[in-house]
Amino acid sequence: MSERVGEILPVEERAAFELAPAMESSLPSEWPGARWIGAVDMEWLTGHTQLQLLNHAGYRRARLLVRQGTAVRGFVDVEAPGGMVQRDALEEAAVALPVVEPMTAGTATPSVTVVVCTRDRAALLRGSLTAILKLDYPNFDVLVVDNAPRTDETRKMVRDEFGDPRIRLVTEPAPGLSQARNAGLRHAPGDIVAFTDDDVVVDGAWLREIAAGFERMPGTACVTGLVPAGELRSPAQEYFNNRVNWSKCTESKVYSFADPPPGLPKFPFCPGAFGTGANFALDRKTALSMGGFDNALGVGTRTGGGEDIDMFTRVILEGYSLVVQPSAIVWHRHRDGLDELSAQARGYGSGLGAWLTKILLDPNTARLALARAPRVAWNVLQGAGAPRRLIGGHSQGHDSWDQQLAQVLRLERYSLARGPLNYLLERRAGAAKTQ
Repeated sequence: MSERVGEILPVEERAAFELAPAMESSLPSEWPGARWIGAVDMEWLTGHTQLQLLNHAGYRRARLLVRQGTAVRGFVDVEAPGGMVQRDALEEAAVALPVVEPMTAGTATPSVTVVVCTRDRAALLRGSLTAILKLDYPNFDVLVVDNAPRTDETRKMVRDEFGDPRIRLVTEPAPGLSQARNAGLRHAPGDIVAFTDDDVVVDGAWLREIAAGFERMPGTACVTGLVPAGELRSPAQEYFNNRVNWSKCTESKVYSFADPPPGLPKFPFCPGAFGTGANFALDRKTALSMGGFDNALGVGTRTGGGEDIDMFTRVILEGYSLVVQPSAIVWHRHRDGLDELSAQARGYGSGLGAWLTKILLDPNTARLALARAPRVAWNVLQGAGAPRRLIGGHSQGHDSWDQQLAQVLRLERYSLARGPLNYLLERRAGAAKTQ
Protein backbone atom coordinates (compact mmCIF):
# COMPACT_ATOMS: atom_id res chain seq x y z
CA MET A 1 0.00 0.00 0.00
CA SER A 2 1.36 3.40 -0.94
CA GLU A 3 2.20 5.91 1.80
CA ARG A 4 1.96 8.95 -0.44
CA VAL A 5 -0.75 11.36 0.56
CA GLY A 6 -3.59 11.31 -1.94
CA GLU A 7 -2.23 8.59 -4.22
CA ILE A 8 -4.90 6.55 -6.02
CA LEU A 9 -4.57 2.95 -4.94
CA PRO A 10 -4.73 0.12 -7.51
CA VAL A 11 -8.19 -1.16 -6.62
CA GLU A 12 -11.44 -1.63 -8.45
CA GLU A 13 -13.65 1.39 -9.09
CA ARG A 14 -15.73 2.47 -6.11
CA ALA A 15 -17.68 5.47 -4.83
CA ALA A 16 -15.08 6.47 -2.26
CA PHE A 17 -11.66 7.88 -3.05
CA GLU A 18 -9.06 6.44 -0.67
CA LEU A 19 -6.67 8.84 1.03
CA ALA A 20 -3.59 7.93 3.07
CA PRO A 21 -2.67 9.94 6.18
CA ALA A 22 0.12 12.49 6.10
CA MET A 23 2.08 10.28 8.48
CA GLU A 24 1.38 7.05 10.27
CA SER A 25 0.70 7.28 14.00
CA SER A 26 2.33 4.74 16.25
CA LEU A 27 -0.73 4.58 18.52
CA PRO A 28 -4.44 5.18 17.90
CA SER A 29 -5.82 8.28 19.53
CA GLU A 30 -8.02 8.08 22.60
CA TRP A 31 -8.57 11.85 22.81
CA PRO A 32 -12.05 12.90 21.60
CA GLY A 33 -10.68 16.04 19.96
CA ALA A 34 -8.21 14.14 17.76
CA ARG A 35 -8.22 14.78 14.03
CA TRP A 36 -7.01 12.65 11.15
CA ILE A 37 -4.50 14.59 9.03
CA GLY A 38 -4.00 14.52 5.26
CA ALA A 39 -4.00 16.54 2.05
CA VAL A 40 -6.48 16.53 -0.81
CA ASP A 41 -6.92 18.11 -4.22
CA MET A 42 -10.56 18.48 -5.27
CA GLU A 43 -9.65 17.20 -8.73
CA TRP A 44 -8.90 13.82 -7.19
CA LEU A 45 -12.56 13.48 -6.22
CA THR A 46 -13.93 13.65 -9.76
CA GLY A 47 -16.38 10.78 -10.08
CA HIS A 48 -16.41 10.12 -6.32
CA THR A 49 -19.00 11.10 -3.74
CA GLN A 50 -17.00 10.19 -0.66
CA LEU A 51 -13.48 10.29 0.69
CA GLN A 52 -12.34 7.20 2.58
CA LEU A 53 -9.61 7.92 5.14
CA LEU A 54 -7.19 5.06 5.58
CA ASN A 55 -5.99 4.07 9.06
CA HIS A 56 -8.67 6.16 10.72
CA ALA A 57 -9.07 4.28 14.02
CA GLY A 58 -9.66 6.70 16.90
CA TYR A 59 -10.59 9.67 14.68
CA ARG A 60 -14.07 11.11 14.17
CA ARG A 61 -12.93 14.30 12.46
CA ALA A 62 -10.32 15.19 9.85
CA ARG A 63 -8.11 18.17 9.18
CA LEU A 64 -7.33 18.34 5.48
CA LEU A 65 -4.89 20.55 3.64
CA VAL A 66 -6.69 21.55 0.46
CA ARG A 67 -4.43 21.90 -2.57
CA GLN A 68 -4.95 22.96 -6.14
CA GLY A 69 -2.29 21.13 -8.04
CA THR A 70 0.84 21.89 -6.04
CA ALA A 71 -0.56 25.23 -4.83
CA VAL A 72 -1.90 25.40 -1.27
CA ARG A 73 -5.33 26.86 -0.50
CA GLY A 74 -5.60 26.21 3.24
CA PHE A 75 -6.96 23.86 5.90
CA VAL A 76 -10.49 22.63 6.56
CA ASP A 77 -11.93 20.62 9.45
CA VAL A 78 -14.69 18.16 8.54
CA GLU A 79 -16.63 15.35 10.16
CA ALA A 80 -15.36 11.86 9.34
CA PRO A 81 -17.61 9.23 10.99
CA GLY A 82 -16.23 5.79 10.31
CA GLY A 83 -13.36 7.39 8.43
CA MET A 84 -15.67 8.66 5.69
CA VAL A 85 -15.82 12.27 4.49
CA GLN A 86 -18.72 13.33 2.29
CA ARG A 87 -17.64 15.20 -0.81
CA ASP A 88 -20.39 17.82 -0.49
CA ALA A 89 -19.33 18.57 3.11
CA LEU A 90 -15.71 18.94 2.02
CA GLU A 91 -16.67 21.24 -0.86
CA GLU A 92 -18.81 23.34 1.47
CA ALA A 93 -15.93 23.75 3.92
CA ALA A 94 -13.50 24.61 1.11
CA VAL A 95 -15.69 27.46 -0.17
CA ALA A 96 -14.26 29.72 2.55
CA LEU A 97 -10.69 29.13 1.36
CA PRO A 98 -9.03 31.49 -1.11
CA VAL A 99 -8.96 30.36 -4.71
CA VAL A 100 -5.39 30.22 -5.97
CA GLU A 101 -3.99 30.33 -9.45
CA PRO A 102 -2.42 27.06 -10.58
CA MET A 103 1.30 27.28 -10.02
CA THR A 104 3.65 27.19 -12.99
CA ALA A 105 6.11 24.37 -12.56
CA GLY A 106 9.71 25.46 -12.17
CA THR A 107 12.10 24.52 -14.94
CA ALA A 108 15.37 24.53 -13.04
CA THR A 109 16.55 21.39 -11.25
CA PRO A 110 19.74 22.40 -9.42
CA SER A 111 21.61 19.73 -7.53
CA VAL A 112 20.22 19.44 -4.00
CA THR A 113 21.66 17.75 -0.94
CA VAL A 114 19.07 16.89 1.68
CA VAL A 115 20.65 17.11 5.13
CA VAL A 116 19.01 15.30 8.03
CA CYS A 117 20.63 15.96 11.40
CA THR A 118 19.92 13.34 14.02
CA ARG A 119 21.04 11.98 17.35
CA ASP A 120 20.10 8.52 18.63
CA ARG A 121 16.59 8.50 17.11
CA ALA A 122 16.91 5.72 14.55
CA ALA A 123 13.24 4.73 14.70
CA LEU A 124 12.11 8.23 13.72
CA LEU A 125 14.90 8.65 11.18
CA ARG A 126 13.81 5.50 9.36
CA GLY A 127 10.45 7.03 8.42
CA SER A 128 11.99 10.33 7.42
CA LEU A 129 14.53 8.71 5.07
CA THR A 130 11.90 6.42 3.55
CA ALA A 131 9.83 9.44 2.49
CA ILE A 132 12.86 11.39 1.27
CA LEU A 133 13.96 8.59 -1.06
CA LYS A 134 10.52 8.70 -2.74
CA LEU A 135 10.87 12.36 -3.69
CA ASP A 136 9.92 13.36 -7.21
CA TYR A 137 13.17 15.13 -8.10
CA PRO A 138 15.87 14.06 -10.55
CA ASN A 139 18.99 15.50 -8.96
CA PHE A 140 19.41 14.98 -5.22
CA ASP A 141 21.44 13.11 -2.64
CA VAL A 142 20.94 12.62 1.11
CA LEU A 143 23.41 13.34 3.88
CA VAL A 144 22.63 12.02 7.36
CA VAL A 145 24.61 13.88 10.01
CA ASP A 146 24.93 11.76 13.15
CA ASN A 147 25.56 14.34 15.85
CA ALA A 148 27.59 13.27 18.90
CA PRO A 149 25.98 9.80 18.94
CA ARG A 150 25.99 7.77 22.13
CA THR A 151 25.40 4.51 20.24
CA ASP A 152 26.05 3.16 16.75
CA GLU A 153 22.36 2.41 16.18
CA THR A 154 21.94 5.14 13.56
CA ARG A 155 25.02 4.12 11.62
CA LYS A 156 23.95 0.47 11.56
CA MET A 157 20.38 1.32 10.55
CA VAL A 158 21.50 3.51 7.63
CA ARG A 159 24.06 0.92 6.53
CA ASP A 160 21.87 -2.17 6.85
CA GLU A 161 18.46 -0.85 5.82
CA PHE A 162 19.24 1.81 3.23
CA GLY A 163 21.52 0.56 0.51
CA ASP A 164 20.60 3.46 -1.75
CA PRO A 165 23.77 5.02 -3.17
CA ARG A 166 22.22 8.47 -2.76
CA ILE A 167 22.49 8.22 1.04
CA ARG A 168 25.70 8.98 2.89
CA LEU A 169 26.32 9.25 6.64
CA VAL A 170 28.84 11.49 8.35
CA THR A 171 29.49 11.77 12.07
CA GLU A 172 29.88 15.19 13.72
CA PRO A 173 31.41 14.54 17.16
CA ALA A 174 30.84 18.07 18.52
CA PRO A 175 27.33 18.24 20.03
CA GLY A 176 24.90 20.89 18.86
CA LEU A 177 22.51 21.32 15.95
CA SER A 178 24.54 24.17 14.47
CA GLN A 179 27.64 21.97 14.52
CA ALA A 180 25.64 19.28 12.69
CA ARG A 181 24.17 21.72 10.17
CA ASN A 182 27.63 23.15 9.47
CA ALA A 183 28.95 19.65 8.89
CA GLY A 184 26.15 19.22 6.38
CA LEU A 185 27.16 22.41 4.59
CA ARG A 186 30.80 21.34 4.44
CA HIS A 187 30.11 17.82 3.14
CA ALA A 188 27.17 18.54 0.82
CA PRO A 189 27.95 18.28 -2.90
CA GLY A 190 24.70 19.98 -3.95
CA ASP A 191 24.36 23.61 -4.98
CA ILE A 192 21.33 23.80 -2.70
CA VAL A 193 21.28 22.30 0.80
CA ALA A 194 17.79 21.42 2.04
CA PHE A 195 17.54 20.87 5.79
CA THR A 196 14.88 18.80 7.47
CA ASP A 197 14.47 16.80 10.68
CA ASP A 198 14.27 13.15 11.63
CA ASP A 199 10.68 13.44 12.92
CA VAL A 200 9.04 14.52 9.66
CA VAL A 201 7.56 13.14 6.46
CA VAL A 202 8.35 15.20 3.36
CA ASP A 203 5.77 15.73 0.63
CA GLY A 204 6.60 14.08 -2.68
CA ALA A 205 6.98 17.44 -4.46
CA TRP A 206 9.07 19.03 -1.67
CA LEU A 207 12.33 19.47 -3.58
CA ARG A 208 10.64 20.56 -6.80
CA GLU A 209 8.90 23.31 -4.86
CA ILE A 210 12.12 24.25 -3.05
CA ALA A 211 13.82 24.59 -6.44
CA ALA A 212 10.88 26.64 -7.74
CA GLY A 213 11.27 28.96 -4.77
CA PHE A 214 14.89 29.67 -5.66
CA GLU A 215 13.92 30.19 -9.29
CA ARG A 216 11.14 32.59 -8.32
CA MET A 217 13.33 35.51 -7.25
CA PRO A 218 16.90 36.42 -8.29
CA GLY A 219 19.22 36.79 -5.33
CA THR A 220 17.41 34.22 -3.20
CA ALA A 221 19.64 32.61 -0.61
CA CYS A 222 16.99 30.83 1.46
CA VAL A 223 13.66 29.12 0.80
CA THR A 224 11.36 27.93 3.58
CA GLY A 225 8.17 25.90 3.37
CA LEU A 226 5.03 24.92 5.21
CA VAL A 227 5.39 22.60 8.22
CA PRO A 228 1.88 21.45 9.17
CA ALA A 229 1.12 18.99 11.94
CA GLY A 230 1.33 15.44 10.62
CA GLU A 231 -0.79 14.17 13.49
CA LEU A 232 -3.15 15.72 16.02
CA ARG A 233 -3.96 12.93 18.41
CA SER A 234 -3.30 14.62 21.77
CA PRO A 235 -4.13 17.94 23.49
CA ALA A 236 -0.43 18.81 23.64
CA GLN A 237 -0.09 18.49 19.87
CA GLU A 238 -3.20 20.62 19.33
CA TYR A 239 -1.93 23.30 21.68
CA PHE A 240 1.50 23.45 20.04
CA ASN A 241 -0.04 23.55 16.57
CA ASN A 242 -2.14 26.56 17.57
CA ARG A 243 0.89 28.33 19.02
CA VAL A 244 3.24 28.27 16.03
CA ASN A 245 2.73 30.25 12.84
CA TRP A 246 4.79 28.03 10.55
CA SER A 247 2.32 25.14 10.86
CA LYS A 248 -0.52 26.99 9.14
CA CYS A 249 0.85 29.92 7.11
CA THR A 250 -0.20 29.20 3.52
CA GLU A 251 0.59 32.54 1.90
CA SER A 252 3.59 32.83 -0.42
CA LYS A 253 5.97 35.67 0.41
CA VAL A 254 9.29 37.16 -0.61
CA TYR A 255 11.25 38.95 2.11
CA SER A 256 14.14 41.31 1.42
CA PHE A 257 15.72 44.16 3.34
CA ALA A 258 15.40 46.40 0.29
CA ASP A 259 11.62 45.98 0.28
CA PRO A 260 10.36 45.65 3.88
CA PRO A 261 6.85 44.18 4.22
CA PRO A 262 4.33 46.73 5.51
CA GLY A 263 2.67 44.33 7.95
CA LEU A 264 5.81 43.53 9.96
CA PRO A 265 7.04 46.64 11.79
CA LYS A 266 9.76 44.60 13.55
CA PHE A 267 11.15 43.27 10.26
CA PRO A 268 13.57 41.53 9.92
CA PHE A 269 13.50 40.60 13.62
CA CYS A 270 10.38 38.45 13.33
CA PRO A 271 10.71 34.98 14.90
CA GLY A 272 8.23 32.63 13.31
CA ALA A 273 7.41 34.77 10.28
CA PHE A 274 10.03 33.23 8.02
CA GLY A 275 9.69 29.53 8.79
CA THR A 276 11.36 26.94 10.98
CA GLY A 277 14.37 24.66 11.03
CA ALA A 278 12.41 21.56 10.01
CA ASN A 279 11.97 22.86 6.45
CA PHE A 280 14.37 25.28 4.80
CA ALA A 281 17.02 25.32 2.12
CA LEU A 282 20.10 27.45 1.58
CA ASP A 283 22.28 28.30 -1.37
CA ARG A 284 25.37 26.43 -0.19
CA LYS A 285 28.02 28.88 -1.39
CA THR A 286 26.15 31.82 0.08
CA ALA A 287 25.67 30.10 3.42
CA LEU A 288 29.36 29.21 3.62
CA SER A 289 30.37 32.75 2.69
CA MET A 290 28.26 33.96 5.64
CA GLY A 291 30.16 31.68 8.01
CA GLY A 292 27.46 29.03 8.33
CA PHE A 293 25.43 28.59 11.50
CA ASP A 294 26.34 30.07 14.88
CA ASN A 295 27.73 27.17 16.92
CA ALA A 296 26.61 28.88 20.15
CA LEU A 297 22.97 28.36 19.15
CA GLY A 298 20.83 25.27 18.66
CA VAL A 299 19.57 22.11 20.30
CA GLY A 300 22.39 20.26 22.01
CA THR A 301 23.97 23.43 23.41
CA ARG A 302 23.18 25.49 26.51
CA THR A 303 21.03 27.80 24.41
CA GLY A 304 18.72 25.03 23.21
CA GLY A 305 17.66 26.66 19.93
CA GLY A 306 17.66 29.84 17.86
CA GLU A 307 20.04 28.79 15.08
CA ASP A 308 17.31 28.78 12.43
CA ILE A 309 15.87 32.25 13.16
CA ASP A 310 19.43 33.55 13.37
CA MET A 311 20.21 32.24 9.89
CA PHE A 312 16.96 33.55 8.40
CA THR A 313 17.60 37.02 9.80
CA ARG A 314 21.22 37.09 8.69
CA VAL A 315 20.25 36.10 5.14
CA ILE A 316 17.99 39.14 4.93
CA LEU A 317 20.44 41.50 6.64
CA GLU A 318 23.15 40.42 4.18
CA GLY A 319 20.97 41.69 1.34
CA TYR A 320 19.62 38.39 0.01
CA SER A 321 16.00 37.37 -0.50
CA LEU A 322 14.17 34.80 1.61
CA VAL A 323 11.26 33.11 -0.14
CA VAL A 324 8.40 31.46 1.76
CA GLN A 325 7.09 28.69 -0.50
CA PRO A 326 4.11 27.01 1.24
CA SER A 327 3.86 24.38 -1.51
CA ALA A 328 7.16 22.95 -0.23
CA ILE A 329 5.56 20.85 2.49
CA VAL A 330 7.07 18.87 5.35
CA TRP A 331 4.69 17.15 7.78
CA HIS A 332 5.90 17.34 11.38
CA ARG A 333 5.22 15.08 14.34
CA HIS A 334 4.58 17.49 17.20
CA ARG A 335 5.42 16.47 20.77
CA ASP A 336 2.46 14.55 22.11
CA GLY A 337 2.81 14.94 25.91
CA LEU A 338 3.26 17.69 28.45
CA ASP A 339 6.77 16.56 29.37
CA GLU A 340 7.87 16.82 25.74
CA LEU A 341 5.96 20.10 25.35
CA SER A 342 7.76 21.50 28.40
CA ALA A 343 11.15 20.48 27.01
CA GLN A 344 10.32 22.22 23.75
CA ALA A 345 9.15 25.35 25.57
CA ARG A 346 12.43 25.40 27.47
CA GLY A 347 14.43 25.21 24.26
CA TYR A 348 12.28 27.77 22.42
CA GLY A 349 12.48 30.25 25.30
CA SER A 350 16.21 29.88 25.85
CA GLY A 351 16.96 29.93 22.12
CA LEU A 352 14.93 33.10 21.64
CA GLY A 353 16.63 34.82 24.56
CA ALA A 354 20.04 33.77 23.24
CA TRP A 355 19.27 35.05 19.74
CA LEU A 356 18.01 38.38 21.08
CA THR A 357 21.22 38.65 23.09
CA LYS A 358 23.28 38.08 19.97
CA ILE A 359 21.30 40.80 18.17
CA LEU A 360 21.88 43.28 21.01
CA LEU A 361 25.59 42.49 21.36
CA ASP A 362 26.26 43.58 17.78
CA PRO A 363 26.08 47.40 17.54
CA ASN A 364 24.77 47.27 13.96
CA THR A 365 21.91 44.86 14.59
CA ALA A 366 21.22 46.40 18.01
CA ARG A 367 20.54 49.78 16.42
CA LEU A 368 18.22 48.23 13.87
CA ALA A 369 16.37 46.15 16.45
CA LEU A 370 15.91 48.96 18.93
CA ALA A 371 14.72 51.30 16.20
CA ARG A 372 12.07 48.82 15.09
CA ALA A 373 11.01 47.21 18.33
CA PRO A 374 12.43 48.57 21.59
CA ARG A 375 10.46 45.93 23.47
CA VAL A 376 10.96 43.06 21.03
CA ALA A 377 11.32 40.37 23.70
CA TRP A 378 8.16 41.53 25.48
CA ASN A 379 6.27 41.67 22.19
CA VAL A 380 7.27 38.11 21.38
CA LEU A 381 6.14 36.92 24.79
CA GLN A 382 2.86 38.79 24.42
CA GLY A 383 2.40 36.92 21.16
CA ALA A 384 2.52 33.70 23.11
CA GLY A 385 -0.65 34.83 24.85
CA ALA A 386 -2.15 33.81 28.13
CA PRO A 387 -2.93 30.16 28.82
CA ARG A 388 -6.00 29.21 26.88
CA ARG A 389 -8.14 26.22 26.23
CA LEU A 390 -7.80 24.35 22.99
CA ILE A 391 -9.64 26.03 20.16
CA GLY A 392 -12.07 24.36 17.82
CA GLY A 393 -14.48 23.09 20.44
CA HIS A 394 -12.21 20.29 21.63
CA SER A 395 -11.26 21.56 25.07
CA GLN A 396 -10.66 18.99 27.74
CA GLY A 397 -12.91 21.08 29.95
CA HIS A 398 -10.71 20.89 33.05
CA ASP A 399 -9.03 23.75 34.87
CA SER A 400 -6.04 21.45 35.41
CA TRP A 401 -5.25 21.63 31.69
CA ASP A 402 -5.08 25.43 31.79
CA GLN A 403 -2.94 25.19 34.90
CA GLN A 404 -0.56 22.82 33.16
CA LEU A 405 -0.32 25.14 30.15
CA ALA A 406 0.35 28.04 32.51
CA GLN A 407 3.31 26.08 33.87
CA VAL A 408 4.59 25.52 30.34
CA LEU A 409 4.39 29.25 29.58
CA ARG A 410 6.09 30.16 32.86
CA LEU A 411 8.87 27.75 31.96
CA GLU A 412 9.19 29.37 28.53
CA ARG A 413 9.45 32.85 30.08
CA TYR A 414 11.96 31.67 32.66
CA SER A 415 14.02 30.03 29.91
CA LEU A 416 13.93 33.22 27.85
CA ALA A 417 15.35 35.10 30.84
CA ARG A 418 18.11 32.46 31.07
CA GLY A 419 18.87 32.73 27.35
CA PRO A 420 21.37 35.62 27.59
CA LEU A 421 23.51 33.86 30.18
CA ASN A 422 23.32 30.59 28.28
CA TYR A 423 24.49 32.31 25.10
CA LEU A 424 27.41 34.02 26.80
CA LEU A 425 28.48 30.76 28.46
CA GLU A 426 28.24 28.87 25.17
CA ARG A 427 30.25 31.52 23.33
CA ARG A 428 32.93 31.45 26.00
CA ALA A 429 33.09 27.65 25.87
CA GLY A 430 33.42 27.77 22.08
CA ALA A 431 36.17 30.37 22.26
CA ALA A 432 38.06 28.27 24.79
CA LYS A 433 37.98 25.26 22.46
CA THR A 434 39.55 27.22 19.62
CA GLN A 435 42.47 28.50 21.70
